[in-house]
Amino acid sequence: IIWWYETGGIPKEDFSRKHDIIFRYSKSDEYVFRPKEVMEKRSNEVLRRIATGIPTATRSTGQYRHPSDVWKIPTINAMAKERLGYPTQKPEALLGKIIKASSDEGSVVLDPFCGCGTTIVIAERLKRKWIGIDITHLAISLMRHRLEDSFGDEVEYEVIGEPVDLKGAEELAKQDPYQFQWWALGLAGARPAESEKKKGADRGIDGYIYFHDEPKKGKTKAIVLQVKSGHVGTSQIRDLKAVVEREEAQIGVFITLKGPTRGMKEEALKTG
Repeated sequence: IIWWYETGGIPKEDFSRKHDIIFRYSKSDEYVFRPKEVMEKRSNEVLRRIATGIPTATRSTGQYRHPSDVWKIPTINAMAKERLGYPTQKPEALLGKIIKASSDEGSVVLDPFCGCGTTIVIAERLKRKWIGIDITHLAISLMRHRLEDSFGDEVEYEVIGEPVDLKGAEELAKQDPYQFQWWALGLAGARPAESEKKKGADRGIDGYIYFHDEPKKGKTKAIVLQVKSGHVGTSQIRDLKAVVEREEAQIGVFITLKGPTRGMKEEALKTG
């Protein structure tokens, strides 16, 4: 299948890239294909010709035609509501067309490289069962938020492969501090800061939680979070206080594997 789009730059030494190729396979000759679920609307010019009664244009009088293997679907633009900033994020319309054409309600949809969760959100919306797999806890956190934003508490699912006790959390922190950080933010219901989606300089903010004092009313307020898996001390509480003031946040949250020292508690009390 050719996924055709019109966005993208103009390279100096090559043709402009305006398509991706989608491979479509089946393990057997018995597979699901539902073309009526993804019928394509005819162009206005074709509809006009059909309306005139010209013999060569009246083979089909419907407004829709059998789907072809060239799909014109826009990429996600910078201002799109569905855009999450994930580098490989695909449009919901593209995943929706694939799922509707290739499965029925109640079918199981598998995405072994689930990323930010577009596939599982569309599968849930179309009343399919689903399995999403990804190697990073950042992706798992994004999937949680996307499911919550789309369905609230109406969707039930199980996450397999995360730490379930302190020992597991300590082992994750030892193996990969960034994965521990993303996992901890997910537990707190926080969104990773944009600067933390890539390993790099720490601006003092690992994640955010946004809220309103009254639901859907008033100014959006922020809670900033820091996650530490190693040694902690009083200076880090002072640093967090400075970040809260700089960002004009309402609350600062410090997440750590180690219990707070007496000095850390006293510093937090001074902050108020």
